[in-house]
Amino acid sequence: MIEKFKTYAKISDFGSIAQRYFVNNFYDGMLTIIGILLGFFILIFKDGQQTVDSHIVLLTGLATSISMFMSGLSGSYISEKAEQKRLKSELDKAMVILKEEEEKEMEEELLDSKEIEKAMLTVEFNDENRIKNLTLGKSKNKRRKAKTLQEKAERFASIIVSLVNGSAPLFGGIVPLIPFFFTLKATFIFFIYSFLIVFICIVLLGIFVGFISRESLWKNVLKMLVAFGLTIIVSMLLLD
Repeated sequence: MIEKFKTYAKISDFGSIAQRYFVNNFYDGMLTIIGILLGFFILIFKDGQQTVDSHIVLLTGLATSISMFMSGLSGSYISEKAEQKRLKSELDKAMVILKEEEEKEMEEELLDSKEIEKAMLTVEFNDENRIKNLTLGKSKNKRRKAKTLQEKAERFASIIVSLVNGSAPLFGGIVPLIPFFFTLKATFIFFIYSFLIVFICIVLLGIFVGFISRESLWKNVLKMLVAFGLTIIVSMLLLD
């Protein structure tokens, strides 16, 4: 089974696609829930409240995360299946063209051979036909095997990518909610804890992106932190 997965990974290269989806959607999931937490954060100070019920924050955040999971899973699977059908159609066309070219080449070879050796026409024609059938049969089997393997690899890749695309925002959305699992009444400090956890995760994501892209680690971290900061500033201004 592991060898099959390795073969599918080499054919479809779903590893790099899954990495990209994971980073983007994990980051999106965190920022989405941060926006919700900012709404509660402003609500506390606007109404003069000192606390907010944690279960309200958790239910809102988890419901949003589950929605992102279903949206990412179904959307990615549908788009990947559509892309598979397009690639399969192109592959079928290429196979037909290749088959026609091979048959044409075989016929030309047989015609040349018949002109050169007219005296042994009957014997050689039968032999050549047999050789032609064997060669065509082998090439068909090879093409069929390659085609089947390609289809399996693409189908496996679409399932893996869909799972990653759905689970990444789910986990990313749960991360900012972690402090609220440990209290019944959330105060100001729990929101600060949540923002700090997201800050640490963004730094780690930036380092990971820089590592796989072989670019400056801190440059990627800075880009993500700027987006994080802008999200807080714009949300605070608009919600206030």
